[in-house]
Amino acid sequence: MSIVVISSNPNELVSAIKEKIDNSSIRTWTYDSEGDFSHSPDQWEYKAWFRPSVMDGKVVFKLIAPINKHLSVQTYGVYHGRFIEMLLSHFDRLFLSASASALPSNGDLVKGSAAP
Repeated sequence: MSIVVISSNPNELVSAIKEKIDNSSIRTWTYDSEGDFSHSPDQWEYKAWFRPSVMDGKVVFKLIAPINKHLSVQTYGVYHGRFIEMLLSHFDRLFLSASASALPSNGDLVKGSAAP
């Protein structure tokens, strides 16, 4: 499932996440040259990515699996839960709500059908 984050300034939120990663205020997430976020502890590193898509009034973080791999239910849950936890812990003043559902949604690439 994508994570949908409601924000009055979604571009600012995405930039703020990258800034805190860059200055090591957030140490458990990284982002790549395409702007995709991955959980960085050894157990979870590069098991999936979230690709932000900024829209009017929200950011949708679409989940992407590694090429030719399926995501386990555990990886799926950990990535969603810990990403929302990071948002709540660091950016509570930059968004109104964040939500995720139990199953993949349109736009998620959970079967590894595309490169992150």
